[in-house]
Amino acid sequence: MGRLDGKVALISGAARGQGACHARMMAQEGASVVLGDIVDDEGQQVADAISASGGKATYVHLNVTSEADWSAAVAKAEQVYGKLNVLVNNAGILIRSSIEETTEDDFDRIMAINVKGVFMGTKHALPAMRKAGGGSIINISSTAGLVGSSGETAAYTATKGSVRLLTKATAVQHAKEQIRCNSIHPGPIKTDMIKEMLESPELLEKRMQRLPLKRIGQPEDISYGVIYLASDESSFVTGSELVIDGGTTAE
Repeated sequence: MGRLDGKVALISGAARGQGACHARMMAQEGASVVLGDIVDDEGQQVADAISASGGKATYVHLNVTSEADWSAAVAKAEQVYGKLNVLVNNAGILIRSSIEETTEDDFDRIMAINVKGVFMGTKHALPAMRKAGGGSIINISSTAGLVGSSGETAAYTATKGSVRLLTKATAVQHAKEQIRCNSIHPGPIKTDMIKEMLESPELLEKRMQRLPLKRIGQPEDISYGVIYLASDESSFVTGSELVIDGGTTAE
C-alpha cells in the first residue's frame, strides 16, 4: 500500500531533474501524477516511463507564467483522474548575476517563473481542491528563501523569499477549507540548476565549506519531503518550512 494511494498530483517543471524525480517517486507511492512542463518530448517520455512501470501518469504542456496553461492543466487532472489533491509548484530558474548587472528583462523573467508561476498554480488549484474536500500545496523554495547569500543570486533570493511568504499566506487563508500549504527549502541538489558549481572544483569546494554533511543532496532527498507533505501523515502541518539542506542554514 502506497503512502499516496488515491491522491492526484499536479507537478510543474516535471520533465527533468527534481520535478521528474517527484513525479516518479510519487507515482511509486500510489499517486496519479500529471506532469507539466514546456519541454514536451522529455515530459512525455517521463510520463510514458512511469506508465510503463505500472504507475498512472499524464503529461500536459504547462508554461507556468501562462494563466491559460494553468487552467488547462488543472482541468486535465480533473478530466483524467476526477479530482486534484496535490499541487507541487516545482518549476523555477536560477540567474547568477550581481544586483547591478542584473538586467530588467532577467529580473522580470525570474520573477515571472519563480513567483508568478507559484501564484498562478495556487490560484487555479484552489477551486479544484475545494471540490475535492481539501488538499496539499507544496511550494519548492530554497535556503535562499531563508537567508542571504554571498553569491550573485540576489534576484533568485528575492523570488524564493516571496515563495516562502506566499506559502504562509495561502496556508492561513485556506486552512478552514482543509487546504494545506507548505514550503520546502532545499540546499544544493545535484541537478542541472547548479551544473556550473558541480563542474568547478573551486566553486564546489567553497560550497562544501558551508555544508556540514559534506555532500551535495540528491533529488530523492527532496522528493521524500514532497511525499510526506503530500500524504495524510502531514495532516496537521501547514504554513511550515521543511528545510532539507545538509545543515547549511544551521550554522
